[in-house]
Amino acid sequence: MSEYGNMSLDEYRDALASKNPTPGGGTASAIALSQGAALAIMVSNLTTSSEKWSEGWEDAEICRNIATPLLERGHELAYEDAHSFDAVMDAFKMPKDTELQIDERRQAIRNGTLEAAQVPMETARLAYGLLETLSPLAQTGNSNAVTDVGVAGLLISAACKGALLNVEINLNSLPDDMGSELRSELESLRNSCHIASREVMKSVNSRMHS
Repeated sequence: MSEYGNMSLDEYRDALASKNPTPGGGTASAIALSQGAALAIMVSNLTTSSEKWSEGWEDAEICRNIATPLLERGHELAYEDAHSFDAVMDAFKMPKDTELQIDERRQAIRNGTLEAAQVPMETARLAYGLLETLSPLAQTGNSNAVTDVGVAGLLISAACKGALLNVEINLNSLPDDMGSELRSELESLRNSCHIASREVMKSVNSRMHS
């Protein structure tokens, strides 16, 4: 199912650059999650492979355990995001010649749009969960790779914030009685992501200059 994970970098780049609406920002956010997770794992491995950084082993293990499943899950979410949007586009093409067809089409569009909001919300949740592990890793992990923690933080922060943009635009097109739980979670997660992102960069900069 993770078709984007099977593409070469050139193929993925060209797919993003095409005139097709998918893959788009939601897919790119999910791929960024996978790439950020890979970089976080690299730093974790560089930490646990040396006695010199034994103080950081626990933080590295925590980070690696959370990041490892996201290597593949990020690619799966990229696929799910693109195809959930395609499903909304298909709903717009449904016939609307009768009142019944109009109602069925409207409901299909709304259900598809809600699903298209739920997928990037999962991307955002997973990204935030990983982001929280990076500040400790920057503080105690292999200091030679602290800038890699910073880059991982930037990628994962972008994954979270980018995914939330997609959640928001989909929720905006739904009536207020649909997606209420997602609406509540959206602002809370966005604020939490901003705080965690700043903490990562603060820890990275502090370690670089210590």
